[in-house]
Amino acid sequence: MAQLLQVLNVLSWRSILDITIVTYVFYKTIILIRGTRAEQIVKGLAVLLIATVVSGQAGLVVIHWLLRQIMTLGFVAILIVFHPELRRALESLGRGKLFTRTSAIYGDIDVEQMLEELIKAIQVLVKKRLGALIVIERETGLKELIQTGISIDGQVSAELLINIFLSRSPLHDGAVIIRGNRIMAAGCYLPLTENPNLSKELGTRHRAALGVSEQSDAVALIVSEETGVVSLTTNGKLTRYLDEKTLKQMLLSLLKPPVNTLSFRQWRSN
Repeated sequence: MAQLLQVLNVLSWRSILDITIVTYVFYKTIILIRGTRAEQIVKGLAVLLIATVVSGQAGLVVIHWLLRQIMTLGFVAILIVFHPELRRALESLGRGKLFTRTSAIYGDIDVEQMLEELIKAIQVLVKKRLGALIVIERETGLKELIQTGISIDGQVSAELLINIFLSRSPLHDGAVIIRGNRIMAAGCYLPLTENPNLSKELGTRHRAALGVSEQSDAVALIVSEETGVVSLTTNGKLTRYLDEKTLKQMLLSLLKPPVNTLSFRQWRSN
C-alpha cells in the first residue's frame, strides 16, 4: 500500500492524463482492427516481438539477431501491409467515429439449424438454376468485404437467401456474407483469385470464391447458374459436384467447434 501511495505521489496529473490518452488510443485501435485481416497480422507481429525479447534474454545471439532484422523490416513494411486499415482509421477520425461506441457480439449459435436453412436454400437455387455465391466467415474477419455490399443483418433463412438470388433481385450478382447465424450483407464484392492454372470454364463466382478463400479462412459456396453444380472453396481449394449429404458433412466439419473446446471468437466474447 505504501509503495502504491508513493507511485501516486510521483505521478502528476499530466502523467495520468498522458497514460489515459495512450490507453484509450490503444483500445480504439484494437476495436478498429478487430474483425479484419489486420487482426491476424497483429498477432503475428506480437509473436515475433515476444520471440525477439525471449531470444535476447536467453542469450540466443544468432536467432536474436535474425529476429531483430525481421522486426526492422517489418516496421518499414507495416505502412504497406496496413494501408487499408490506416486509410479507414483516418476516414473514421475525419468523420468523428473514433469517439463513438463500438461493440461486437459473439455468442453460441445452433450451427446445424443454420446449415439446415442454408442447404434448404441451395436445393431450391439448384432446382431453379439460380446462380449464387455465399461466404461464411470464420476466424478471419471480413468487415472490409461486408462494407462493399448492402447491409442486411438478418437471421439466416432459406426464404431470405432465395429471394436475394432471384434473377430480378438487385443483389443477386454479388456475394452474401454470413457471420454466425446472421446474413450480414448481400451484393458484396470479393477479390478474384490470381491463379493462372484455373480452368477457363469456371466463371466469376468461382474465381471470387477462390479469391476470398485464399485471403482468409472463410468458406465459400457456389451454385452454378449454367449447370446447377454446387461447389465449395476453403484455403484456396475448390471442391465441386457436391450433393446434399457431402455438403452438410463438409460444412459441419469446417464450422462446428469440437466438443469441450472454445473457439477464438467464443473466448474473445467472454
